Amino acid sequence: MNNDQIAGKWKQIKGEAKVMWGKLTDDELDIAEGHKDKLSGLIQERYGRTRDEAEREVRNFFDRF
Repeated sequence: MNNDQIAGKWKQIKGEAKVMWGKLTDDELDIAEGHKDKLSGLIQERYGRTRDEAEREVRNFFDRF
């Protein structure tokens, strides 16, 4: 799924993201708007993941859709 498709379906996917990364607020998820790089940056900050770990988590998450 490319970034345009993700952004278009973000409201639907956002609930799943909230379940997976519960430390992220609704406002933070709204800011990310399905952009992989923004979301991985937020995950790095909140969860203390490395860049590679966060990017892998986000990639695996979006691969499910």
